Amino acid sequence: MNTETPEGDDVTGPGPRAVLRVPGHQSGPAPRGLTIPLSELLWRFSGAGGPGGQHVNTANTRAEVRLDIAGSPSIPEAARSLLVSRLGDVVAVAASDRRSQSQNRDLALTRLTERLAGALEVQRNRRPTRPTRGSERRRLEAKKRQAQRKRERGGRWEE
Repeated sequence: MNTETPEGDDVTGPGPRAVLRVPGHQSGPAPRGLTIPLSELLWRFSGAGGPGGQHVNTANTRAEVRLDIAGSPSIPEAARSLLVSRLGDVVAVAASDRRSQSQNRDLALTRLTERLAGALEVQRNRRPTRPTRGSERRRLEAKKRQAQRKRERGGRWEE
């Protein structure tokens, strides 16, 4: 799970000082990443669908976590505008892969972290390049070989 206290100790539950750390990118709006307190996350638990017998019918193991990006005071303005443009005002992630609610909670936090980190990535502009002389030569030679192959196929049948 990507939750840590400011001292760096791992935390198993949403404690008062627990935070979610999202890695940043050097060229992005948050180069050092984001630190979001878990108190800003909204959790909802429900029954997971699918097979599982009595356990799935009685346990609320599906975990859904929501983050209000537009209203979060811990996200810097530059990162907030980028996240809102790419993900919307609110981002929600659900996990129901595991039988345990705590494992699904950890999985949902991991997915939320990955989604936020992916949205913070800055796409580099592609600089157009010219093909090399060698690649041009190889392409033209391949075209000539293919044309020769086709010419050899087309012939008159002698009877």
